[in-house]
Amino acid sequence: MNGVSVRTKLTAWYGALFLLAGLVLVVLNYLLVQSTLPDPVRFASTAVAGDAEFGVAQRLDTLSPAPAVQLVTGSLDEYRSSTLSTLVVGSAIALVATAGLAVLFGWLMAGRALRPLHDITSTARRLEAGKLDRRINLEGPPDELKELADTFDGMLDRLAESFDSQKRFVANASHELRTPLAVQRTLIEVAMTDPEVSPDLRKLGTHLLHTNERSERMIEGLLVLARSDRGLHARAPVRLDEVAASVVRATAASASAAGVTVETRLRPRTVAGDPVLLERLVTNLVVNAITYNARGGWVYVEIRGDPALEIRNSGPVVPPEAVPTLFEPFRRVGGAERTGDTRNAGLGLSIVRSVAQAHGGVAEAQPGRRGGLTVTVRLPPA
Repeated sequence: MNGVSVRTKLTAWYGALFLLAGLVLVVLNYLLVQSTLPDPVRFASTAVAGDAEFGVAQRLDTLSPAPAVQLVTGSLDEYRSSTLSTLVVGSAIALVATAGLAVLFGWLMAGRALRPLHDITSTARRLEAGKLDRRINLEGPPDELKELADTFDGMLDRLAESFDSQKRFVANASHELRTPLAVQRTLIEVAMTDPEVSPDLRKLGTHLLHTNERSERMIEGLLVLARSDRGLHARAPVRLDEVAASVVRATAASASAAGVTVETRLRPRTVAGDPVLLERLVTNLVVNAITYNARGGWVYVEIRGDPALEIRNSGPVVPPEAVPTLFEPFRRVGGAERTGDTRNAGLGLSIVRSVAQAHGGVAEAQPGRRGGLTVTVRLPPA
């Protein structure tokens, strides 16, 4: 019975057990009535012999014994068969009707018994990261369902405490990680402004600046990813088409330097969410489309109804089996992981997916027919 609900299973079991019990009662009733009815042959012989107990001897005194026995036996046999047939038919009709009522009441009672489980399921579906304030608070006797609901509430309490601890960690990490990197960058830039710096030292300083910049991008990406994973605390109407237009203007210089043409088709679209996170989502997609491209390639940005955002780009061929892994942290096109590519931190699509989920949407990708990637983001309307 795979794929059948628990309520249906309980109803089926209840109806089957009731039907089995009813059949047993009908068989017992049939045997009891059958044993109670008189035997036709014995009854007829006793009647012909003048047994006054049956009160029929006087009516049979004019007949010879053999025909009298046959007459009484036939009448009683017909009566016996008719009685048992009526009993069987009536019991079967009553059993079917009662079984139907039993199934109906079993369905209703199973639904009532499983209602706490539906409350637990609906509560779990409404939970979001950063919004763990919902509880079941099941009322009733201390049975198995009450114990399950209380256990679920206790788990939510521990999860809420864990998320609060994560929020405090992210807030502290934002300051503790950014400040040393900013100090290092400043010291390197100041040291490189010295006119007496040797060419080797200046080359080393340039390399350190690039490393420092990459570390800052990675930390910034991790902080944005942690923030979006915690969910949204407030939502505001955001014109997604205006955000996309701003991002395209901001990345025009990078696209020109990479020899990539960016085309847009931006229809008015308003969504409810965080404008900073949505801008980061669009920026990551546009930057990725420009970075993982070929000189003379193209990027197409479209804002419409459904999906809300679609970005297509030319570039190297992406294997279909590698597409699902691109949304994992530190994954890059081409299979390079962690240190295989210094252009980005490998968090771009991870942030895109996290931001889309925080807004109640979903981000998907599929390889282009002639290379490149097509990323679609579906977001609920404002």
